[in-house]
Amino acid sequence: MKTKRKEKKIPQETIRRLALYLRGVRKLTSQGLSIISSNRITKHLNISPDQFRKDLSYFGSLGKRGVGYRLDMLIPHLEKILGVDRECRIIIVGVGKLGSALLAYPGFLNFNFRIVAAFDNDPAKIGKVIEDIKIEDISRINKIVPEFRVHLAILTVPSDSAQIVAEKLVESGIKGILNFAPVNLNLPDNILVLNVDMATELMVLTYFSNKVFDIKGFKS
Repeated sequence: MKTKRKEKKIPQETIRRLALYLRGVRKLTSQGLSIISSNRITKHLNISPDQFRKDLSYFGSLGKRGVGYRLDMLIPHLEKILGVDRECRIIIVGVGKLGSALLAYPGFLNFNFRIVAAFDNDPAKIGKVIEDIKIEDISRINKIVPEFRVHLAILTVPSDSAQIVAEKLVESGIKGILNFAPVNLNLPDNILVLNVDMATELMVLTYFSNKVFDIKGFKS
């Protein structure tokens, strides 16, 4: 009897670094380079070449010792791993100042992300069009998400409504949420939630910047 092969678990931080590698090698291609070493790829990322090679080894390395990496092979390899070799459809829920800004952000298209719908519960916003996207009533999520075959959502609603809205997203078929609300969401284990808490990050930044000032003698 054959035993089922255990799937190798990929660390989340490895996936984060792969996204940085993809951005970096695309920039190198725009500079006219075609073959590059791991040292050159990681030079400005504060990541060691050994870490780069280890991260790629999870998926099969394309580099040759003493030669480097062919960018015309490495870029599609990274795109396929990250799932951005094809269009990734996204919805935005909560069209306040942040949600509106994200709707207008052109950088998503560079990595094959396309916002296909936006939702809000404010009657004054419902029906308006921002960047060719009509703002829908949040009550229509269960209909529109399956219709548009969407699995990813950006959540930019107030913290007091984030949990309820997130549960609606899960019910509609959403599998991954980028959460900008400053609250932890309690969702099933198979739903991936990435939190973007800008206030917390700024507090961390403030703490460490103050430490730097103390060390350099800029503060008493």
